[in-house]
Amino acid sequence: MSTDSISNDAKEAELLRRSFEQVQSDFDRFSTDFYDALFRRAPELRSLFRDDLAGQGMKFMTTLREVILNTLDGAADTDRLAELGGHHAKLGVTAESFAPMEEALIDTLKDTLGDRFTAAHEAAWRKAYADIAATMIRTGGIA
Repeated sequence: MSTDSISNDAKEAELLRRSFEQVQSDFDRFSTDFYDALFRRAPELRSLFRDDLAGQGMKFMTTLREVILNTLDGAADTDRLAELGGHHAKLGVTAESFAPMEEALIDTLKDTLGDRFTAAHEAAWRKAYADIAATMIRTGGIA
């Protein structure tokens, strides 16, 4: 790995950490906005979620925090992502479901952070999301 790659990884990690810190201060609003954005994009996914979106939102934010922190530590917990993937597979989540979820996440980050969410932030989040989604799909048996 080149020093440029290490430097870029460190920069991306810092962008993820700082932007996540900014949104985690209002978990409830962020998670509600995320689900609103998701169901606008993919209303067919609504049936995969329980009625209590507030509780679901708290689970989402806690899991997102855990995954982001593991990513920042450079120790992506493959076992945890496999467990998450397996759980999502049992619920009926498909590999195709991850695309609208990514867009909803990016939209919500943009809306929440405004001008503080730069192109570099977006690239870092998309890269992290792609890595996490690919691992969940591959190790969790998601079709």
